[in-house]
Amino acid sequence: MADKRMTEDDVVAELRDGMTIGIGGWGSRRKPMSIVRAILRSDLRDLTIVTYGGPDVGLLCTAKKVRKVAYAFVALDTTTAANPHAAVLEPHFRNARQKGEIEDEPYDEGLFLLGLQAAAWRVPFLPTRAGLGSDLFRDNPRLRTVRSPYDDGEELVAAPALTLDAAIVHLNRGDERGNGQFLGPDLYFDDLLLAAAERGYLSVERIVPTDQLTKEGPVQTLRVNRTSVHGVVEAPGGAHFTSCEPDYARDEAFQSRYMAAAKSPEAWAELKTDWLDLSEAEYQAKRGRDGGGA
Repeated sequence: MADKRMTEDDVVAELRDGMTIGIGGWGSRRKPMSIVRAILRSDLRDLTIVTYGGPDVGLLCTAKKVRKVAYAFVALDTTTAANPHAAVLEPHFRNARQKGEIEDEPYDEGLFLLGLQAAAWRVPFLPTRAGLGSDLFRDNPRLRTVRSPYDDGEELVAAPALTLDAAIVHLNRGDERGNGQFLGPDLYFDDLLLAAAERGYLSVERIVPTDQLTKEGPVQTLRVNRTSVHGVVEAPGGAHFTSCEPDYARDEAFQSRYMAAAKSPEAWAELKTDWLDLSEAEYQAKRGRDGGGA
């Protein structure tokens, strides 16, 4: 079996300007941030990002790497005292949208899921009732309706396939062949993102021998198959500052500083100098010394 181990920079070297890239995780949960940081350090530009978005989108937008974002939401999981049950809209993404710096392709969560499934099944769309009567038809020109060919003749939404040139996801464990395992509460559709892509890349907290993959979780947690993975990166702390349960929680202090950095160019420049202009090794060493970005 092929040894698919790579570094973050190896992954980025296989990406190209103008690609459509799916990014796994959910909000600020288990995002492949070490690969996102490698993209920030690269010359890549003009990307279309497809994701259940979080700070991955905000970072790439602020670094001027993005042409368009297709998304179900772009939010952070941090709540406010005034609204303790609602996620916070990603502020760097909001800035880019309000300035007209990116193109916008919004979906609801159901349509987005069906778009990934259509791409994974290699069909152009999947029919659904999700989105009927909503403002998504006003805001997303890709959406169309189709009429059932059966006697009911029902008009349905055609959820378009969200076909990806590449997908990058982060899981808890993997082996050198690209099999991946999640140990937290949810897979976050990472398997669909990989199946929807021409090339898939997996970063993991730890690479272990294949026969050790069921030592920490049952076989049902082995949801990423090597056939959809072209490269695997061992990246301890690779999801920071997002969460990677049960290995570590979200770094709330860092996320708070990241949110505050959207308020001014000076605050962003300071965060960038302190954390994002570093190599990944320097970033992780600083994280270990400082315990986050507070």
